[in-house]
Amino acid sequence: MTEIKATNITWHEGHVSREERERLLKQGGCLIWFTGLSGSGKSTIAYTVEHELVKRGHLCYVLDGDNIRHGLNKNLGFSAEDRAENIRRIGEVGKLFVDTGVITMTAFISPYRADRDAARALLKDGEFIEVLVDVPIETCEERDPKGLYKKARAGEIKGFTGIDDPYEAPEKPEITVRNGECTPQEAAAQVIKYLEDKGLLRTA
Repeated sequence: MTEIKATNITWHEGHVSREERERLLKQGGCLIWFTGLSGSGKSTIAYTVEHELVKRGHLCYVLDGDNIRHGLNKNLGFSAEDRAENIRRIGEVGKLFVDTGVITMTAFISPYRADRDAARALLKDGEFIEVLVDVPIETCEERDPKGLYKKARAGEIKGFTGIDDPYEAPEKPEITVRNGECTPQEAAAQVIKYLEDKGLLRTA
């Protein structure tokens, strides 16, 4: 539980409602939460979804795990406590983006179920879309695009998810993408179809 230190504060409502912003954008705001092991392809799929949606005229944005740690969360490490705070902050930022009507995507390992559930709890039913990018660790380790598994196996990185730190897969994700069995474009199409089926992509 994050300690609340601010006092004498009041929530201010603006003159423009979320519904008005969504009508302007012709879409429904939502938070698509990609989770999976390092090297599973979360960021690649998220950016592929973003590219396709922008081509269709939709406003969306990707909050990428590494990118966020260059700025907003650069003071956080990879302990369980710091990982929880990392995800808490992103959940709150995602909630703000959703309120603007933007289709928002996060690409974080987010290994702990409780942290992802806490992010889900910030939003209304249907606004949080959990996407498990399900790739065996053996495949992720073979890919090892950043050389992190090699460093973890050599003992140069401690607390690495899947090696000496656990990954708790979602029990009931809205979408499961088996990225070892499809291309990023096919995975993106799977996500976009879900958005279409849920009425989050509108033409008027």
